[in-house]
Amino acid sequence: MKKLKRSRKERMIAGVCGGLAEYFSTDPTLVRIIYVLVSILSIAFPGILVYIILWLIIPEAEAN
Repeated sequence: MKKLKRSRKERMIAGVCGGLAEYFSTDPTLVRIIYVLVSILSIAFPGILVYIILWLIIPEAEAN
């Protein structure tokens, strides 16, 4: 079973979007674009706060 981990390879800031992309087997750039669009277009979605919370609760992937 796959576990959600912050990415060490596909990292821009903390690896949250890269980790989500690896978990869902999709392109990290696509996940980042969707995340930014949802953050901008939705007043009810506080993107920065959610990103920081995910950064704190999702463990980092082990070094290979």
